[in-house]
Amino acid sequence: MNIDLNALPSPCYVVDEALLIKNFEKLKSVIDRTGCKILLAQKGFSMFSVYPLMGQYLNGVTSSSLHEARLGFEEMGKEVHTYAPAFSESEFDEILSYSDHIVFNSFQQWRQFKDKVTNHSKQISVGLRINPEYSEIEVDMYNPCFAHSRFGVTLDNFEPDQLEGIEGLHFHTMCEQNSDTLWRTIQVVDEEFGDYIKQMKWINFGGGHHITRPDYDIETLIRSILFIKEKYDIDVYLEPGEAVALNTGYLVTTVLDTLQNDMPIAILDTSAACHMPDVLEMPYRPEIIGAGMPNEKAHTYRFGGPTCLAGDVIGDYSFDQPLQPGDKLVFCDMAHYSMVKNNTFNGVNLPAIVLNTVNDGVKVIKQFSYEDFKSRLS
Repeated sequence: MNIDLNALPSPCYVVDEALLIKNFEKLKSVIDRTGCKILLAQKGFSMFSVYPLMGQYLNGVTSSSLHEARLGFEEMGKEVHTYAPAFSESEFDEILSYSDHIVFNSFQQWRQFKDKVTNHSKQISVGLRINPEYSEIEVDMYNPCFAHSRFGVTLDNFEPDQLEGIEGLHFHTMCEQNSDTLWRTIQVVDEEFGDYIKQMKWINFGGGHHITRPDYDIETLIRSILFIKEKYDIDVYLEPGEAVALNTGYLVTTVLDTLQNDMPIAILDTSAACHMPDVLEMPYRPEIIGAGMPNEKAHTYRFGGPTCLAGDVIGDYSFDQPLQPGDKLVFCDMAHYSMVKNNTFNGVNLPAIVLNTVNDGVKVIKQFSYEDFKSRLS
């Protein structure tokens, strides 16, 4: 990252526009080769200042709430697909006003809202989420098909007599996986739900496709899309979130203090709990530019955040030289999920949002303040 770190606010997320475009181009190549449509899953990346750029490559957005649907509608202005495990009566009319596709999680919800959809002033395509009860995700927290999942209709609970007005099926079974998993998944979906796919206009393969990862098998993805598209003569949608912004962003932080407690400890101005919660939820250890594994280099530190949460620990890293207060550190791959999941626990301020543009260099898109913290409370 060729940027003067001392000129940046700290902490801050830095998203690199050139790296984003590289991802967009790879996704667009899939669209061009297959005729499929690819949507941004906003749950993974909602930096709407780049939506106009993204809209030059992708077909629109997917949303899982009223606010996400409105954001995609207002800021990208292309297709808006909305799914939720359950919609509320109080929000549904407004959701319809922003959405082109509505995906229901159950036949009961379809019956509940059918009249509102069919009588709406604009034509809205209705889909149903199915659960093929097949997934290769090992961690239940991220597995939409684990036992007793609340997501989608299983084959045993399918109601073929309720399909009138439903134009599409949606499944989501993957998380950070390659296309070989997708190929095996669609064989199950095809076998279990093929009779119903024949009645549809479109099918949505959901998210979890790591399309922009360097080792991702694009050819098997192409084969998977074309297999369904050609067999059933229907449109195919994909809705990656993480893949859109994978390896395009950083989190710049500053060392506030160092201390000893059986090992060197460094306190940073960024928090795992507040600014990169997946570090604790997954859990995982993010990479830092120039750092090694524990004891790989001469000086190993345990990094912790500034909150009062005892478990606000990012991980152990080693360096060639001792760290000093004021040193800058750069965490990698922080564009997706970190920004959308961050929070102000303990009153800790949110990192600024910075865009490293292709033509105009570094731009500070947004900085946060006390008012952002206070406005969430009462």
